[in-house]
Amino acid sequence: MDNMRGIMLMVAAMAAFALEDMFVKKVAATLPIGQILTLLGMGGGIIFALMALRRGQRLWSRALLSRPVLLRNSGEIVGTLCYVTAIALTPLASASAILQATPLAVTLGAALFMGAQVGWRRWTAISVGFVGVLIVVRPGLDGFEPASIFAVVAVFGLALRDLATRATPRNVGSLQLSAYGFFMLVPIGLVMMTFVQGPVAIDRTDALSLLGALVMGVSGYYAIVEAMRVGDVAVVTPFRYTRLIFALVIAMAAFGEHPDTMTLVGAAVIISSGLYTLWRERALSLRRAGR
Repeated sequence: MDNMRGIMLMVAAMAAFALEDMFVKKVAATLPIGQILTLLGMGGGIIFALMALRRGQRLWSRALLSRPVLLRNSGEIVGTLCYVTAIALTPLASASAILQATPLAVTLGAALFMGAQVGWRRWTAISVGFVGVLIVVRPGLDGFEPASIFAVVAVFGLALRDLATRATPRNVGSLQLSAYGFFMLVPIGLVMMTFVQGPVAIDRTDALSLLGALVMGVSGYYAIVEAMRVGDVAVVTPFRYTRLIFALVIAMAAFGEHPDTMTLVGAAVIISSGLYTLWRERALSLRRAGR
């Protein structure tokens, strides 16, 4: 295992995803969310489909109609739709902070629906982490943004995607999954353009922002897959949280945001809980292996 290379790739992936969020927020100021989802879904789907074909993977398989794949696609739709909406309507810093609770939601889902053994320490960490989400969202208090609920729903949608991925048949490649995950955004975007807000003309600035979001999204995906392949998962995974650092810098530099104390405290609570959960899972794995 080349852990240093894996860490560098993971950090690069998180930087790419943070830049993708920046481009999406920029273009969301002028384009409707449905149009953004349609264009990014089509672009990303085509790119991953071509990658799959180049590697000799078939684009169609009956396994793609299996329950785990359908659940994964559903989670992708809910997670992406709600997170893009949260980016468009709320500060980037707060949406990114809430998104850091996704690993906690994955652990919660694995315990509730997949029979994973979770002891009281990790249950406590999960509970504390979601308290951190409440600190960021601050329901009922001054500064509460109702649209921030979209980011919370996105966490559970993306957790469903990640959990379903674990149960996906082995003969379905990651590039196939990614292609279908992106393509699933197209019909949702078209429905939104039909019933919520119709498409608008795209100028050069919007086109460049969409291209930037697409390039950063695909690059981030590639880097994160490579990071998991070359590095020890337990060593590499904690560096997912660097995404929030990049997001905070971008939020301040590109959008003039100044996250308040509650947002920063909530983010710290979420990340601390997530890191503890990862550490505890690692410790239990080593204990079971007799190391």
